[in-house]
Amino acid sequence: MTGRPTRVLVADDQTVVREGIVMLLGLLPDIEVVGAAADGEEAVRLVERYAPDVVLMDLRMPRCDGVEATRRIRSSHPATEVVVLTTYADDDSLFPALEAGARGYLTKDAGGEEIARAIADVRSGAAGLSPQVQRRLLERLSATPARPQQLPDGLTAREAEVLALIADGLSNAEIAEQLFVSPATVKTHINNLFAKTAVRDRAQAVAYAFRHGIRRSS
Repeated sequence: MTGRPTRVLVADDQTVVREGIVMLLGLLPDIEVVGAAADGEEAVRLVERYAPDVVLMDLRMPRCDGVEATRRIRSSHPATEVVVLTTYADDDSLFPALEAGARGYLTKDAGGEEIARAIADVRSGAAGLSPQVQRRLLERLSATPARPQQLPDGLTAREAEVLALIADGLSNAEIAEQLFVSPATVKTHINNLFAKTAVRDRAQAVAYAFRHGIRRSS
């Protein structure tokens, strides 16, 4: 993390909402709004122009929706993180956004402090998921039958176990304590499972675990 402000781009097709978010961000310390887009196409263009650290991305927009815009931004500008800020927290919105590369996901009832925390989290390499979204992910994982004999993409049993603990929201240190191994060993397992599953971060790992029914046995 550098000492400079986090440069943020806002993408939302509703003018009042977009201007409100820009005004809110302008009141937060250590954040600089560098642009605002009215749809996904414009968001992609403005990321190319301004190279922001973080994009606050709405999902339901004309011409190019937030999922496709996120996919294009993360593919062409991997240094730019995406935090979804949307009205919707249903599975059909949440998981495609995470799989497209969004590292954060908030609903529009989030306050300024929660938005600032998510921006800081994704800039530091963590996932910026609202408590509501985290609960939704865990509920869906808990409701999905485990399939230990059907591990995809060549995952080992230990890698699947680590993946399930990531989906439960545990940190590397907590996983190490849970499995009685060193943090370095946990990091090796995570690097291996990320490579095998082609996920880029913990948010995508959670979506992958849900999709394949990988969870902790009770």
